[in-house]
Amino acid sequence: MQVVLLAGGLGTRLAEETDRIPKPMVSIGSHPILWHIMKSYAHYGLTDFIICGGYKIDAIIEYFVNYRLHTSNLSIDIGRNEITYLNDAPENWKVTIIDTGELTQTGGRLKRVQQYLKPDQPFCLTYGDGVSDVDLGEVIAFHRKRGFEATLTAVRPPARFGSTVIEDGLVKKFSEKPISGEGHINGGFFVLNHSVFDLIDRDDTIWERGPLETLAERGELGAYVHDGFWQPMDTLRDRRYLEQLWQSGQAPWKRW
Repeated sequence: MQVVLLAGGLGTRLAEETDRIPKPMVSIGSHPILWHIMKSYAHYGLTDFIICGGYKIDAIIEYFVNYRLHTSNLSIDIGRNEITYLNDAPENWKVTIIDTGELTQTGGRLKRVQQYLKPDQPFCLTYGDGVSDVDLGEVIAFHRKRGFEATLTAVRPPARFGSTVIEDGLVKKFSEKPISGEGHINGGFFVLNHSVFDLIDRDDTIWERGPLETLAERGELGAYVHDGFWQPMDTLRDRRYLEQLWQSGQAPWKRW
């Protein structure tokens, strides 16, 4: 199964970092948060990634082009201009990086990579700026068992997020509007069938509005409820919190 990662937004609320690099390339420890997300998927055997780039995409390209160079022991013969890697490749990932436009919305980015997805199987989709200890294998199994066109992972939110109304694993109502009080929200980590592309018209389609709301209205949007760890990296405070967890050696999302 392929994994689509949304990694092209401007990340304006983390401007202290994103004036130089896209938000998914902001580091937690010695690796960008995008790497942490990919490691989580790889733990469940999902290693075929499609990255929807946009803003400062060159930073993402440079990172993966030189990934093995920066993560391996090397023997360098300067006279012969030869590099010998002294250990096996650190990852067995396939990474496809597509420029989906700097100002394209989330639904538009997804639509732009449709041609790179295998049409005969569902695929995963997530944001490039949040980590969780959710069991991704169980999310996929839930999606297949229940037969939804789309499944999202519903998580417990900070108060600034919108909400979902869930009954028996089915999203009855979806709203991105901020609310007060407790409930579950869209935490990303989607599993999708290709029928969702019929709901995306243009680059300015926002995935979380028209498409998800329509799927919920039709009874086609499932919700895998996850009450464990989930944390986005929207602000500098979020980044510091994730960094503290990583440096403690007890980061909840590190299952590999």
